[in-house]
Amino acid sequence: MASHSSHSHHHNASGKNLRTAFWLNLGFTIFELVGGFYVNSVAIISDAIHDLGDSISLGTAWYLDSKSSQKPTRTFSFGYRRFSLLGALINSLILIVGSIYVIIEAIGRIIEPELIDPQGMLIFAIIGVGVNGYAAWKMSKGKSLNERVISWHLLEDVLGWFAILVAAVILQFWDLPYLDPALSLGFGMFILSNVFLRLRETLMVFLQGHPEDVDREKIEQDLLAIAQVQSIHHMHIWSLDGEHHVFSAHFKLKEIGGLEELLTVKNQIKSYLKKYNFEHLTIEIETANEFCEFSEDLEE
Repeated sequence: MASHSSHSHHHNASGKNLRTAFWLNLGFTIFELVGGFYVNSVAIISDAIHDLGDSISLGTAWYLDSKSSQKPTRTFSFGYRRFSLLGALINSLILIVGSIYVIIEAIGRIIEPELIDPQGMLIFAIIGVGVNGYAAWKMSKGKSLNERVISWHLLEDVLGWFAILVAAVILQFWDLPYLDPALSLGFGMFILSNVFLRLRETLMVFLQGHPEDVDREKIEQDLLAIAQVQSIHHMHIWSLDGEHHVFSAHFKLKEIGGLEELLTVKNQIKSYLKKYNFEHLTIEIETANEFCEFSEDLEE
């Protein structure tokens, strides 16, 4: 019961964070577009287009996050947790496209510098750092893979606006047209390298790779230490969404005295696995003289 309450509380917090970030980002994008045309700043308009992509990503993530909390059905017997993972994948891909766009724009402006209004830049940069900084701070407290990917969206915006802020201050005193695109290029490369790491993590979960936070060897050794367990095979540990994991395995037992002893061993296995908080457990018990067609050895 406590576990369900904890999950419900965490999910509500996740949805609330995504909702807050979405409305902040969308509102700021509209403000940016209007302001960009008003001060005739191509840099701010292009950033507004990038932020519009972020808003679409955040809206998608918000919807998929709420979808992931629905109860299992006959069609989706594991529930909808992987819908949240789909959101993380979509957002990673949008962020990569957005970062490449920013890098290309920065290179273009290094080749052909453009006149910038430092006063307009300064005002927008202060507001940009404040709004995106607050949204990034809200999302950085999230635990889900989806929230972590979104926080990189927002961190990219904060760093981008901080670069504009620094450049705007310096441009008040010196005419350095290469400064803004050079800073944007550096931050764009930094974010791109980090989002590729996040994308790899997301794809590993999609492809049912072994979760990095679970020590398979230790689990296997500890389970083999149970008195009546002879061997373990067909053992699989994978993740639904990067947080909630699934365990299944076949246990071949030594000679046992009867059903009561078999149940004792089964309860010992379940009791040990409880501390890992697996979302689903599937345990197949086999007797000493039983042949299993699924027996297999894993390649390293």
